[in-house]
Amino acid sequence: MTLLLFCCAIFFLAGSVQGLTGFGGALVSIPLLSLIMDVKQAVPLAILNGLVVTTTLAYTLRRQFDWRKILPLLVGSVPGIILGTGLLKQADPVVISRLLGVILVTISALNLFFTPRPLNPPRIWGYLAGFFSGAINATVGAGGPPAIIYTMLHNWNKDEIRATLTGFFVLNGYVTAAVHASSGIITGQTLQQFVVTCGCVLLGTMTGSRISRRIRRQTFLRLVYLLLLGLGIMLVCR
Repeated sequence: MTLLLFCCAIFFLAGSVQGLTGFGGALVSIPLLSLIMDVKQAVPLAILNGLVVTTTLAYTLRRQFDWRKILPLLVGSVPGIILGTGLLKQADPVVISRLLGVILVTISALNLFFTPRPLNPPRIWGYLAGFFSGAINATVGAGGPPAIIYTMLHNWNKDEIRATLTGFFVLNGYVTAAVHASSGIITGQTLQQFVVTCGCVLLGTMTGSRISRRIRRQTFLRLVYLLLLGLGIMLVCR
């Protein structure tokens, strides 16, 4: 019961961050969950809860999807998901936790000190970004950055970027969940925990969305990345 209460609190916080910033739910939930459970349990649970948010958002944005932008990312992600799932299933949990820590430190440093400029890379880079997003997401549940960086390198407007990432993340999430389930990573216990916590992440997202207009987004983003930087260092050194 205590574990479930902690999980509910973590997913409410993760949902609030997602609602405030439009991303980052899994980046917050997985490192925190890893402090109270095996990372191999945390990753599939976070991915399932992430689908609650991305499915809701995808439904509202479905008319804005441009499949020419989404498909390279999605197609490239499939072999990455298969590779990442195998790594999650076979690797030592300590190795996975430290890998997650390295990824969090890298993501935080890039976003705190680096601003991508539009370069309009060729479509092949979409397949590569999709591959690495799929592999990282299936392994540690934090596969967003390669896809985000790829979209930011184009001169697309904010709505195009948002719709492309939402369409990719929701489809990538369902493929990842299906591969995890077929590999035995998603267990009956995972599904029980998901049923209890899914409402918390949705409530957190709604709460974050409501208060987002009252908080300066850039300031909040810096605080989130500083938090992720600290969590990443903690996971590497633990």
